[in-house]
Amino acid sequence: MRKTIILNAGWSFTGPDGNAAAVDLPHTWNSVDGQDGGNDYWRGTCVYEKTFPRPDFAPDQRVYLEFQGVNASARVELNGSEVGAHDGGYSTFRWDVTDLLQAENRLTVHVDNSRNDRVYPQKADFTFYGGIYRDVSLILVNQCHFDLDDYGGPGLKVTSTVNGSNGQVRVETFHHAENAAVAVRLLDGDGRAVAEGTGTDCTLSISKVRLWDGVKDPYLYTCEAELTVDGSVVDRISTRFGVRTFSVDPQKGFFLNGRPYPLHGVSRHQDWKGIGNALTRKHHDADMAMIREVGANTIRLAHYQHDQYFYDLCDQYGMVVWAEIPYISEHMPNGRDNTLSQAKELVIQNYNHPSIVVWGVSNEITISTKDKADMLDNHRALNDLYHELDPSRLTTLACYAMCGPFNRSAHITDVVSWNLYLGWYVPGLFLNDLWMDFFHLRYPNRALGYSEYGCEAMPNLHSSKPRRGDHTEEYQCVYNEYMLNCFAKHPYLWATHLWNMFDFAADARDQGGEPGMNHKGIVTFDRKIKKDSFYIYKAWWSDQPFVHICGRRYADRPEAVTTVKVYSNQPHVALYANGRLIEEKSGGKVFTFRVPLAGQVELKAVSGDCADSCVLRHVDTPNPAYKLQGKSSNSANWV
Repeated sequence: MRKTIILNAGWSFTGPDGNAAAVDLPHTWNSVDGQDGGNDYWRGTCVYEKTFPRPDFAPDQRVYLEFQGVNASARVELNGSEVGAHDGGYSTFRWDVTDLLQAENRLTVHVDNSRNDRVYPQKADFTFYGGIYRDVSLILVNQCHFDLDDYGGPGLKVTSTVNGSNGQVRVETFHHAENAAVAVRLLDGDGRAVAEGTGTDCTLSISKVRLWDGVKDPYLYTCEAELTVDGSVVDRISTRFGVRTFSVDPQKGFFLNGRPYPLHGVSRHQDWKGIGNALTRKHHDADMAMIREVGANTIRLAHYQHDQYFYDLCDQYGMVVWAEIPYISEHMPNGRDNTLSQAKELVIQNYNHPSIVVWGVSNEITISTKDKADMLDNHRALNDLYHELDPSRLTTLACYAMCGPFNRSAHITDVVSWNLYLGWYVPGLFLNDLWMDFFHLRYPNRALGYSEYGCEAMPNLHSSKPRRGDHTEEYQCVYNEYMLNCFAKHPYLWATHLWNMFDFAADARDQGGEPGMNHKGIVTFDRKIKKDSFYIYKAWWSDQPFVHICGRRYADRPEAVTTVKVYSNQPHVALYANGRLIEEKSGGKVFTFRVPLAGQVELKAVSGDCADSCVLRHVDTPNPAYKLQGKSSNSANWV
């Protein structure tokens, strides 16, 4: 039977300085310079080496070498012999290395994240961390085994549909064994068999099926497949799956299992401060916990294939997912083959995840594309490829703000979304309403979404009179309050995805007083501070009772009477100052109070069993630390 040996420990890394150092995986060489700005972080080729003994395996077994993520290109040698090369920094790839193994083995991986014109991404508003930043393993399998050579896929494909109260589950398995038999079992969430069948392509029925029903009930089944040769089981694989239906109505939005299910959520980049992309499971768990806390029910996993573990978490917690490839910002004619191969890997490796409902073709591709005809042709080819590989899901793309509603690229995929920062990069929050109304009026049968919207904020910057471009927490609150109300007035949107859940590294940026960063997150890069805007989303989206006093980091205030906001999903909030009731208000989500300031004032907001407190101080002059000392964000300067 299969056995996996993890090879993460004890690597020798030779970096840009030519010196070797001992490292464990996951690892990136850009964990520091990729996060400090200036567009000067080191991109090139570094070398990872590891020695390991020949694993103990039988004569009728094969050994595969698997990499789950190497950014961006890898050339692999084993004992001086070429194993293979892979272009694409975010997907799994593997090779059969059985015949190259010796008693002692030296594995050498040349990792390259240098600039070129053929491997995506090359131009985008995020850092392209170099390194082996996900697991490396040896997989020992019988020579007769389920397919391990199909674009890093699992060799098992599960497609579910609903027929009345029953679930119809088609199970396709792939292998190269002669005279072999395949047995399939479907298990419920408690491990009990609910259906059985045989054959490489069989359809099974689950009576009284329990649906995968979003965040309220993300019920998962398990599909097991066994490969038998001459009466002996030689290989066994499994995958979790869910049974659900979904659709998009241009007039009514997203539907899950036949009922309206408005998609409101966030986008996520996978990097952390000081760690880059070299995340462990605890980092993924922490991200998911905060996304769940804010009350999101959808995640756009931008702008590349994410770790399989995080897709598993999305399945487990009911997040509806937009998955995409890093075809972004600029069409490269020499990169067409790479977009197709990355799309194949994305779909084949992630087909069984019930959380995924749309495949993303591209993001902001019209920013600097010169050969528009070739770009459009590539979009059509990708859209057709997605439908060929997976007729069960929809395709989408994210259009650049300057990509007008009549642009041909915006009308290729099944649904479309726009990255719009009206009220941030350009003045006028009201323009969001006008833009949505115009597009919906002009194209009433075209499903529209917001794939990105957002506003930068630094938790150390504050103002009693916030304005666009000041990077204060207070303006981010103003912006997001408006956008949430705006979306509520346009219920036909198929999905809205806030940009971004977390601050992330963008090496070419120099804004907000901290170069190398995009600060549009509602949680800081190190995940230690939930900005005030986090709580306006929680007030709109979450059922977990809470109250939150905004402006706690704006402690020093020169005004004699200050405005204090409280965010809550409760119907009533009372605010106390030094133990004295200021006022009790009824309403929803945003509660605004006027508070006299004299000396130090301890505020406490109360609603039922929920309470929150902070301290404000009256000062004679404004605290200069609260004012932006660098560049503002009146333009996206990474472009």
